[in-house]
Amino acid sequence: MSGVPPGALLAPTLIHRFTSIIEPLDWAQLFASAQPVEMEIGSGDGGFLSRHASAQPSRNFVGVERLLGRLRKLDRRARRAGLQNVRPLRIEAEYLLRYLVPHQSLHAVHIYFPDPWPKARHAKHRLVKAGFPELLHRVLAPSGVVYLRTDHLEYALQMREVFDASPQFAAVETPAALVALTTEFETAFNAQGKPTQRAAYQRR
Repeated sequence: MSGVPPGALLAPTLIHRFTSIIEPLDWAQLFASAQPVEMEIGSGDGGFLSRHASAQPSRNFVGVERLLGRLRKLDRRARRAGLQNVRPLRIEAEYLLRYLVPHQSLHAVHIYFPDPWPKARHAKHRLVKAGFPELLHRVLAPSGVVYLRTDHLEYALQMREVFDASPQFAAVETPAALVALTTEFETAFNAQGKPTQRAAYQRR
């Protein structure tokens, strides 16, 4: 997909406006083309998702963020790149997955550098914890994959532990093309000498 020429007017916002937080989403209403849907949870400023969506025009991409400022950065990036296969959503991720994402409708979920909640008493707030694989199993299509990254070693061990314990998922390799697409957080952490911990699991 080509970018927007300098001086051209940007398209209206791509941010999805929820009319209900009870009724499941209908991807056909969010996207002009019916094609596989991937989701990034915690899109930051949208660097990864906008590049990934640009390289994969035959897929649709949902970026989930709670912080409006970050969501607007993703929106601007996608509009400047002329991407029509991106929709930013402002909502809490676990609620979205549990109640609003249609069953078996996602072909991939990307979770990169989620808040590690490093203090032991706060670990219960982590997104990837016991019960999370079952939640993803509901929304991922057969053979769909969840891709995980973090710079926090203890959290990485927890991620692997909960997915390795699930009979609903099998460990797979992260494709080299995805490894090459780094996030802004990842670049910053790597520059500080913090290596990226990666894992990927495919739905059985």
